[in-house]
Formats: sequence, C-alpha cells, structure tokens
Amino acid sequence: MHNLLERYYQLRELISEDSIRQDELLKQHTYTRMGGKADLYVTPDRHEELQVIINFARQHQLPLTILGFGSNLIVKDGGIRGIVVNLNRLNQIVRNEHKIIAQSGAAIIDVSRAALEHRLSGLEFACGIPGSVGGALYMNAGAYGGEIADVLESALVLTPEGELVRLTKEQLELGYRRSNIGPNRYIVLEATFSLVSGEYDVVKAKMDELTHLRESKQPLEYPSCGSVFKRPPGRFAGQLIQESGLQGTRIGGAEVSTKHAGFIVNVDDATASEYISLIRHVQQTVNERFGVELETEVRIIGEDK
Repeated sequence: MHNLLERYYQLRELISEDSIRQDELLKQHTYTRMGGKADLYVTPDRHEELQVIINFARQHQLPLTILGFGSNLIVKDGGIRGIVVNLNRLNQIVRNEHKIIAQSGAAIIDVSRAALEHRLSGLEFACGIPGSVGGALYMNAGAYGGEIADVLESALVLTPEGELVRLTKEQLELGYRRSNIGPNRYIVLEATFSLVSGEYDVVKAKMDELTHLRESKQPLEYPSCGSVFKRPPGRFAGQLIQESGLQGTRIGGAEVSTKHAGFIVNVDDATASEYISLIRHVQQTVNERFGVELETEVRIIGEDK
C-alpha cells in the first residue's frame, strides 16, 4: 500500500492532477453497475499524456488496463490492480470528405450521429451500440446486419513498446466479435471510417428504425453488459436460453431478462460474482438441454473479492 501511494504521487507529478484518482470504484464506470476498485484510475486528455502513463507503468512494472465505456464488460468485485486508464476524454470526431476520424474515447453512437450530420451512410447500424470507438474496434462490434469491419479503413494504435502504428482493418484481423487488439496488447488511439454519401432523411429514417427496434426489444431499463453471448452457428443464443426456460431466473440481484433472454440484467444491486454465476448457470443449462456451448462475448476482467 505504501508503495502504491508512492507511485500515485510520482505519477501525479507527470500528468494533470485532475487526471488521476486512487481507489476509484469501477461500478461507477460500467454499464452493469458492478465492479470493485482500481488502485490508480487515470483519465488522460491527450495522446502524449497517455504515452507518459504507459511508460510509467512499464518502468514500474505496474499492470495496465484500458477501460472504454464499460458497456460490454464485467469487472469482478475485487477490482483491478495497477493502473486503469479510461480514454473517454479522448473523444474528438472530425470529418474528412467521405471519412469520419474519431478518437478512441468517442462514443460510437456519437460517430454515427456525426455521419448523419454530414450526410454520410454506413454507420447506421451503430446508432444504438453503447460503447466507445476503441471498444467497438476491440470486439468488432455489430448490430442489425452491420459491423465495424464493414466501414473501418484503418486505426492508429499504440503498441506495448510505445510505438505509434497505423494498421488497416485487415491487419487488425477483424472477425465475429473479435480482433487482434487484445492479444497484441494494442491501445487504439483513433479510427478512420470510410463511408458513402447518403441522403439525410434516408439515413435518419434507418437510424430511427433501428433505435425503435432496440428500445422495444432490449431491457434498457436495467443495468446490463448488453448481449452476453455470441451467436452459435446456425442458432440464436436468446432463443436457446428462452427454450431452456431460463427467463426470469435469478441469482442474487442478477436476472435473465424476461424481455430479451440474451441479456442478463442487474435488477437489485447485483455483485459481479452473482452475475458471473448466472452466466455459468445459463451456459450449463443450455449445454445440457441442446448440446450447445454458449460462448461469452462480454469481457470479464479483474480479481475476485
């Protein structure tokens, strides 16, 4: 603890004082409203500040975790050791002809709205995805027949060695709810989306339609991590869960949504342990009944309490 306090004051000398906090409760920064404390929680507002933080972590051998909007994420009740970096202050969005260039901390929803504003089409599918640009690239986020791989041209990333590299979408190896960003420990700084001209009313109508679908079918009234499971080949996770009679099943404050079986919602101050236990129960039950192994698309990080 003494060593951590020392690291806190050392890092505070290198970055803006308002960019760093100790023992930050991460449930305040996740869509599930769950998660323990981060030892050191930093929110850089410039790429240069982020590089300082990364170099500091490497120099002092501190674990480093990048946190986006916390929308497709479960942080365990014991929290996260070392430094947790939230990039939400790096949120600039600019247009360059038929391209939208967005920093990693920008909301992907805001990027889709910027595309609409500039009469550009291609990002309509993202109008309801509650995540950051960096998170959307990390998992090749998608919805309603579209995904990031359809529109991404390139990304500027920071390597574990601190090198700035621009990578094409092919180099990021985007697949169904995956990329090589995590395995290679890249930190996404910005993304360039290549779009096409569209009519404002047509693009808006599509976004309105998808927003209505999302609001009518998804349990947005409760905290959740979004869709928990990947789609099994030739099947739908929600349908399998529903046909297993699991809707409404609860462990503690976590519940399989009665509105959409593919969602697990925090209905009563659930802990991450309860939430994860319910995920495992759903996986086991579906496997026993249908012989299908449901794979999670949500990331689970941190330590048990």
